[in-house]
Amino acid sequence: MKQLLVQCKEGNSKAQMEIYNRYYKAMYNTAFRIVKDEFEAEDIMQESFLKAFTKLDTFRGEVTFGAWLKRIVVNDSIYSFRKQQQNREISIDETLHKVEDNDGIASDHEFTNVQAQKVLETMKTLKDNYRVSLTLHLIEGYDYDEISEILQISYANCRTTISRAKESLRKKLMTTRVN
Repeated sequence: MKQLLVQCKEGNSKAQMEIYNRYYKAMYNTAFRIVKDEFEAEDIMQESFLKAFTKLDTFRGEVTFGAWLKRIVVNDSIYSFRKQQQNREISIDETLHKVEDNDGIASDHEFTNVQAQKVLETMKTLKDNYRVSLTLHLIEGYDYDEISEILQISYANCRTTISRAKESLRKKLMTTRVN
């Protein structure tokens, strides 16, 4: 692997293609789990590879290349996900109203989508460290070890942060239900 990375640094396109072939499926899946859109995930994956190849000289080898690349993909995906959420024009209230207009009966699918959207909207109101850790845990599906590595925090701090983030989210969701 080290030899491949050296060749990539030298601009060897065959070496870059070999790296790409080894990692593209996992990186696409990572991006897709965050952004939930095939085309956006594809774009993020491609751009992340380009970023990795152009910044390969910053790779210090403290973690595996795969972990380093995955971190680029996760960061780019979270950025894109946040951007998508900011660009959404339909508010949760409008969505709820549209669902209820269906003769007063919402389908399970529509109701589930509304609930998920409400959770995502509420997650945006959390403190940054809570929002990022919950996104990685609940949306991306990372375990505590992976999250602590990505966020460069201790395992115990990671567990505590996610626990507090879940509690904060739960309280905010209960408050919005009551109001």
